Amino acid sequence: MRERVGVIGLGIMGKPMARNLLKAGVPVTVWNRTRAKAEELGKEGAAVAATPKALAERSDIVITMVTNSPDVEHVLFGADGALHGARTDQLFIDMSTISPVVTRSIAERCAAHGVHTLDAPVSGGEIGAIEARLSIMVGGDAAEVERGMPLFQAMGKTIVHVGPHGAGQVVKLANQIAVAINNLGVSEALVFAAAHSIDLERTRQVIAAGAGSSWAMQNYAPKILAGDFGPGFMVDLQQKDLRLVLEAGFERHLGLPGTALAHELYNTLQRDGGGREGNLALIKAIEQLAGVDARQKS
Repeated sequence: MRERVGVIGLGIMGKPMARNLLKAGVPVTVWNRTRAKAEELGKEGAAVAATPKALAERSDIVITMVTNSPDVEHVLFGADGALHGARTDQLFIDMSTISPVVTRSIAERCAAHGVHTLDAPVSGGEIGAIEARLSIMVGGDAAEVERGMPLFQAMGKTIVHVGPHGAGQVVKLANQIAVAINNLGVSEALVFAAAHSIDLERTRQVIAAGAGSSWAMQNYAPKILAGDFGPGFMVDLQQKDLRLVLEAGFERHLGLPGTALAHELYNTLQRDGGGREGNLALIKAIEQLAGVDARQKS
């Protein structure tokens, strides 16, 4: 008999992830702060809970996919939080991207109530969530990773147990460093070519086939050239993650100059009202510095 799963948080990522669990035949209960999003999945076969506590009471495994550390703590430990409806040996899987320090604290607090935890943040953006091909990096005990594996396999393609509690979050933040700096490299490359009046799509094709290729060059650059800055992953969320990186780096006295630079450039987008655009919009900051527009001319 399949374990019953509760999903808390039905945003850009959480909703398609919950939908893929339903498609895999998993009994799913959902809760979201905006109830309409939960009711949308209710029409597709999910049960809708009134509170995180009620969701936990009817679930064997609880997945959280919310914005930040305080949000995770609130839906778990706040009034009507999931822990208030938990049972011994229940499993909580946090798939949000939050502080590794907070993640370890959550694991300790849950363990005191006999509840197991995993941190399993994801990479792949909205399209990866929709197509069930997320990369999932998991921190926690091996036995719980094995227990959660059927769920991970319904939502992603690359699932790696990277270490103990908090390790999943550390690897996700390392991923976000690479994402931000790759976005910066794509932005500068396209602006440089545009400043020399070179065809940008041909430039992109050549770079994408060579040593300068990256996921961003292959997937984001075509959207940039078309002027499509829709949020597969919002600037505001990218900035939240980069702040987590810089805070964790500060604790260990790490020099992370590329991350710091990307963070400052994204600040200018937020200042100008671009926080809800996709993180590929970083090129707008480089264009502003250069005085050059990098869009493919029709």
